[in-house]
Amino acid sequence: MKVVSVVGARPQFVKAAPLSRAIRARHHEVLVHTGQHYDDNMSAVFFRELGIPDPEHHLGVGSGTHGAQTGRMLEAIERVLLIERPDWLLIYGDTNSTVAGALAAAKLHLPVAHVEAGLRSFNRTMPEEVNRVVADHLSTLLLCPGGVARDNLAREGIVRGVEVVGDVMADALAAAVGRAACGSEALARFGLQAGAYALATVHRAENTDDPERLRAILGALGSVGRPVLMPLHPRTRKAIAALGITLPGPVRAIEPLGYLDLVRVASSAAVILTDSGGLQKEAYWLKVPCVTLREETEWVETVESGWNVLAGAVPSRIVAAASAQRPPAWTPLYGDGDAATQILEAMERAC
Repeated sequence: MKVVSVVGARPQFVKAAPLSRAIRARHHEVLVHTGQHYDDNMSAVFFRELGIPDPEHHLGVGSGTHGAQTGRMLEAIERVLLIERPDWLLIYGDTNSTVAGALAAAKLHLPVAHVEAGLRSFNRTMPEEVNRVVADHLSTLLLCPGGVARDNLAREGIVRGVEVVGDVMADALAAAVGRAACGSEALARFGLQAGAYALATVHRAENTDDPERLRAILGALGSVGRPVLMPLHPRTRKAIAALGITLPGPVRAIEPLGYLDLVRVASSAAVILTDSGGLQKEAYWLKVPCVTLREETEWVETVESGWNVLAGAVPSRIVAAASAQRPPAWTPLYGDGDAATQILEAMERAC
């Protein structure tokens, strides 16, 4: 079985690491990096730390408007698929790399396997929501992290090729926690005491491109009652500079972190405040309370569990959620940490 895997952004590198190992143990994988995230902090460090093989094809697309970026990816991925002619095109998540891969393969009548299928925020103003809906409707094999995602697909009339396999990010996190505890010096480097600080990330367009929301979120971070470590996405750094925003005293902005450093600071935080889907899940698995800086989330199970609170960009809600007590109970979500094996076996059955 020959698999072309398309990745382009940090969360996809994390998801690809365990699945790439599983595929290459039994089959032939061709890794395509679109270049959606391209600098060392956003890309290369993840390949090094996660042991991901060098891409066979690096498309070098870089940044741009959604239409321009997706169009360049579509053209380049099509060229790769015409050369490689795989049995499967494997895509991850909800980025422009995801939808471009799905479109290229579908137009060439190649089967598409979508990891993280069925997620819905029900907010079509989010580019990610458009990407995931289009990708799901073009996919042959829809690999869902849980039952809610499966049910979302069923409501849209998609029932064929749907498999609940768990979340491959849990596989990656389980492998990284021990390495991060021993190998990362992030706490010492930033002068952090375990359990005495908050970790915050903000990168989604709905927050970074709306000056009122961004100012409200950053102001609230300064009022959560503890130091806040904030790795800055390039988009966020650019927006803060353009608006002339001065970060509150307790908020310390740093460059984006590699995966092991991020796992280390996340696992030792008192609370995580984020608009990242991946970090919401990682907070849950690490048993760290999470405050989501959005009005909705695809990971509704984490909210229903009580470990994740939707606070939007309202400062009073953010501050209250950041100081709330953690729930008394914790139960596993999104599988047992063997999603990579389940995904591979589903692809083998359907091939």
